[in-house]
Amino acid sequence: MAKLGRAWALSVGTILAGLAGAPLLAETVAIRAGAVITDAAAEPSGAATILVTDGKIVSITSGHGAVTADREIDLKTKTVLPGLIDLHTHLTGDPGGDFWKEATEPDEWGVVVGAKNARITALAGFTTVREAGSGKDTAFSLRRGTAEGLVPGPRIVAAGPALAIIGGHADVNGFRSEVNELLDSGFTCTGAVECAAKVRLASQNGSDVIKITATGGVLSQQGRGLEAHFTSEEMKAIADTAHSLGLKVMAHAHGARGIQQAAEAGIDSIEHGTCLDEAAAKAMKANGTVLVPTLMALEGVSEGLGKGVYTPVVEDKIRAVQPLMNSLVARARQYGVTVAFGTDAGVYQHGRNGEELALMKKQGMTDREVLASATTVAAKVLGMDNQIGKLAPGFSADIIAVDGNPLSDVTVLEKVDFVMVRGRVIE
Repeated sequence: MAKLGRAWALSVGTILAGLAGAPLLAETVAIRAGAVITDAAAEPSGAATILVTDGKIVSITSGHGAVTADREIDLKTKTVLPGLIDLHTHLTGDPGGDFWKEATEPDEWGVVVGAKNARITALAGFTTVREAGSGKDTAFSLRRGTAEGLVPGPRIVAAGPALAIIGGHADVNGFRSEVNELLDSGFTCTGAVECAAKVRLASQNGSDVIKITATGGVLSQQGRGLEAHFTSEEMKAIADTAHSLGLKVMAHAHGARGIQQAAEAGIDSIEHGTCLDEAAAKAMKANGTVLVPTLMALEGVSEGLGKGVYTPVVEDKIRAVQPLMNSLVARARQYGVTVAFGTDAGVYQHGRNGEELALMKKQGMTDREVLASATTVAAKVLGMDNQIGKLAPGFSADIIAVDGNPLSDVTVLEKVDFVMVRGRVIE
């Protein structure tokens, strides 16, 4: 009898294993749209039907004629367009000045927080995000969860822990020396050789992009200014090593000379760029370095001033950079620097990402340029412009729907009514 039981169990196990490995039948979904914007450079169509199978767009046809589909989604009163892309988020964290949580919360908690924020971010219309610094494995776990459909949320391009100088922004500050040492991420480096090694370590551990803190930061507890942290040689070693591995580098940078130094080293994007001046902008233009301005970051942290949210050293830095952010995008565009969309969500409340669109428009960008910055331009920054950022056959079914026309009023994207990521509807 025992032998029969074991045989039965083995037989069932074999069948289940086979079923687990077998692909599910692909469902075809027909999206009936009132109008479709396939690309930020295109005009809205009239009524159209988008066919989606197995997470990819199969066709886009005019009208609402008969098609073969397993189910239909009625968006006949909506404008349908590509999902938005945020190049700078921190899904695994929530806003606040309580830096001491570094010493009390385990990294695993970041996955729980991230699962909450991933859904909120997707519902805001953002179907792809670049996670710009997190605990060692939290963003990587979240990346897998959203990719496999276990966690509702956007596609995640994850950096993992940021590379920093010892005691700089993104290294642990503000505790007793022995606590600082205990909480060290393992990704600080000194000298070109060690910095190259840390890039290789990040690549080994699963980073999709290398994040560095090229200058001081506003929200860290060190108050030694916002200029360059790494040397030129260290930055060049980081950029060259990353590029040799097929990875891009994103650099948190506020001070003008730190921005210039990072651009000249070959770093791919400058995040924040607060103190950008002519020399720094010209270096960015000459080297094809993109600016991700994160205007919402300052908007969000400014709301906490004078409320006991931040320590005095952080409040002083926030107030110092406030006047500079009001003209950042205009300054960059004056010198021909490409501006791509990113918000620093996590510094402020997740789900408010779309408010960045109006801030960019306020600094002189047209509605069309702002939409492009969050779709085609951002997709190109990620090296994914043949997969996302447009609605076209073969592209990922990353689709959103809104009332109105974002090409004439980009703020309609602050209220998104329908979201599909990789062919999955986010409820």
